[in-house]
Amino acid sequence: MKIGSIVSTDLTGPHAEELKKFYQQVIGWESEDLTMKDESGAYSDYIMKDKEGNWVAGVCHSRGPNKDLPSQWIVYIQVDNVAESIQKCKELGGKILKESINSDGLHQYALLEDPYGAVLAIKKSIE
Repeated sequence: MKIGSIVSTDLTGPHAEELKKFYQQVIGWESEDLTMKDESGAYSDYIMKDKEGNWVAGVCHSRGPNKDLPSQWIVYIQVDNVAESIQKCKELGGKILKESINSDGLHQYALLEDPYGAVLAIKKSIE
């Protein structure tokens, strides 16, 4: 993926099952369960696919790793270095809403809010 490309989209909300069904009917997407786990146990988020079986989006419950995310579509944009982008966001008046760091101590992604309130996510994909 090229730096600056939109690499994925996720919708997080309190009614993911109903949202999944809505987008299946309105857009024609198929879904595949994605097993997740939180302090209450296992549950399913959803990988949404087009008619050819290609992954196009995620529909997620507002729980587990997504419990503090705003209920909206979030685009993930490819960056070269998540930590550097986080620092630049802060310097330019943006906010860091969430950071995800893997077991190696490296950033997987971050959820940012620009100075005017728009929310986006950044990530560095491993090729």
